[in-house]
Amino acid sequence: MPRPVVFIHGLWLHTDSWRPWVERFAREGYQPLAPGWPGVADTVATARETPDEIAGHGIDDVVAHYAAIIATLDSPPVLVGHSFGGMIAEKLLGQGLAAGAVAIDAAQIKGVLALPLSALRATLPVLHNPANSHRAVSLTADQFRYGFGNAIPREESDELYEQWSIPAPGKPLFEAASANFHTHSPAQVDTDNSERGPLLLIGGGKDHTVPTAVTRSTLKQYKGSGAVTDLVEFPDRGHSLTVDHGWSELADAALSWLDKNGLGPR
Repeated sequence: MPRPVVFIHGLWLHTDSWRPWVERFAREGYQPLAPGWPGVADTVATARETPDEIAGHGIDDVVAHYAAIIATLDSPPVLVGHSFGGMIAEKLLGQGLAAGAVAIDAAQIKGVLALPLSALRATLPVLHNPANSHRAVSLTADQFRYGFGNAIPREESDELYEQWSIPAPGKPLFEAASANFHTHSPAQVDTDNSERGPLLLIGGGKDHTVPTAVTRSTLKQYKGSGAVTDLVEFPDRGHSLTVDHGWSELADAALSWLDKNGLGPR
């Protein structure tokens, strides 16, 4: 039976942006699926037209949504998440619901104190207004360029923006931003779980939204776990690294790591 792989998107990218990954993992013998967040429409166009459907959904909602999907599978899946999808993957892995996980430029979890200025600027379109906690917020092409496409040509950034960008709920950003001030934050991950499956953290060296300082600090949070926790950095990549022209380099690294850690397709 092929091993299932669940791809989890983050904020501002539609789940269809995983399509090349899904096709690649299927060719490698996995059983891939890429369900959207709760409230995310099936198409980019519809998601843009119905932002209220995703507004107000927080981290716990998204975790419960994917946990319910995992419960329908024949075996524990591998999770591959980007940005907030990476954080969701970490939480689900910590809960013992996955065989392993790849968290790419994963959003800041509770305990991570690094907060580079570029990350503040990238999230300012949401965090500047507390009312956005209950809204869905869209990025402009310039904001997408700074937060996602700064390491690729402007033309490619604009193409990705037109192809994949959708409104995103503001609530998860507010939850992550206040995580270290709350005892029971939704952004808390069981980083001490030594019984969980292997975890690979991937960081982009030019990422403005989740700088490598955040990813390295995240790695340190796992020092209390005896489970495999690895870090791979791509120095010249930005936050668009899962969808831009170099996506296959990351897919190669993820597939190689999965095979090395006994998480091959069968």
